[in-house]
Amino acid sequence: MIPQAMIDAGNAGSTIREIAEHGAQRAKVIGAENVFSFAIGNPSVPAPACVQETIERLLHTMDPSVLHAYTAAPGLESVRQKIADYLQASFGVGYRAGDLYLTHGASSALAILPKALLLPGEEILTLTPYFPEYKAYTEAAGGVLTEVKSDPDTFQMDLAAVRQALSPNTKAVLLNSPNNPSGVVLTKKSLLALAEELEKREREYGHPIYLIADEPYRELVYGGLEVAFIPSFYKNTLYCYSFSKALSLPGERVGYIAIHPELDDYANVRAAICGAARMLGYICAPALFQYVAAECLGKTADISVYEENRDLLYSSLESLGYSCIHPDGAFYLFVKALEPDARAFCSRALNYELLFVPGDDFGAPGYVRIAYCVPRERIERAMPAFRALAESYR
Repeated sequence: MIPQAMIDAGNAGSTIREIAEHGAQRAKVIGAENVFSFAIGNPSVPAPACVQETIERLLHTMDPSVLHAYTAAPGLESVRQKIADYLQASFGVGYRAGDLYLTHGASSALAILPKALLLPGEEILTLTPYFPEYKAYTEAAGGVLTEVKSDPDTFQMDLAAVRQALSPNTKAVLLNSPNNPSGVVLTKKSLLALAEELEKREREYGHPIYLIADEPYRELVYGGLEVAFIPSFYKNTLYCYSFSKALSLPGERVGYIAIHPELDDYANVRAAICGAARMLGYICAPALFQYVAAECLGKTADISVYEENRDLLYSSLESLGYSCIHPDGAFYLFVKALEPDARAFCSRALNYELLFVPGDDFGAPGYVRIAYCVPRERIERAMPAFRALAESYR
């Protein structure tokens, strides 16, 4: 017998990737220029020059038997030290090399942590909308993902709803800011209030409540907006980062977990992270790109391109009668579907070769996610299709 849960997960698949694959197949039939895929968050902006320069230098100067070798399971100590130094200089938290565990992007970090933290039946709270894999990672670890509805008008945190959801069974709170899929950046005021509430509940329940900060989009913010660094004011934070978005390297799979040096039960949590990573096979992130990441800390691709795309898409869709959540970060637009059933709306959009992801998959029915990390020309060419789709509802 094969585990039914694994069969069900495999048959369910990923809606995001299935829609993207549909677009790829349609492109073979009618031409890529006639398919308007906004399904997947694959950066279209080239990596910054430091990436190419570092790769070429390493390939020409390092011994291949060293450059392409296995590293220690948590990653190269020299790389972890550089990241720790960067975090301390940037945010004032005294990280050390031993506090870092390098991962295969943020996804493996987010799979490791539930496995490391949860006893059977314990819960992780997260705000809607949220990245769909949170549920898969939590349930694979034997836990329960509890959805907490955000403010329906702004998608900011509803602190009253969080207070109501917290219980002695809560082991962690998982936050994503800037948010995928809404692009919303959680306010520092709300995060400080949450930290205060969690500290109160920790005293009440007699155990830590860990805060998992999922921040692969940290640098992708517009208008000079600040993204609060949660570990600077909540010590029980496990910080997850990926270089995929800022450096336009999604396929190279490199990121990290940073364990706050003052985290409660630090030694056991660190050991559990190492143990969970071992059990899941997430050891030794790609060596070449560990070196590359260390040399490109603080660098980004040209994110002004995304800001221009956001402004064009947001203003154009609003003028056509669509209602959109204004994104301050990431590269997604969260749009209210033109009928109550977002899946049906996405199906109708396919008639116009428009590919979106229904918000149902993100815990927010009635909305669709549109990824605007695409060439500007695709947005411009898609406007007649957006207009025709809107008119089909009138």
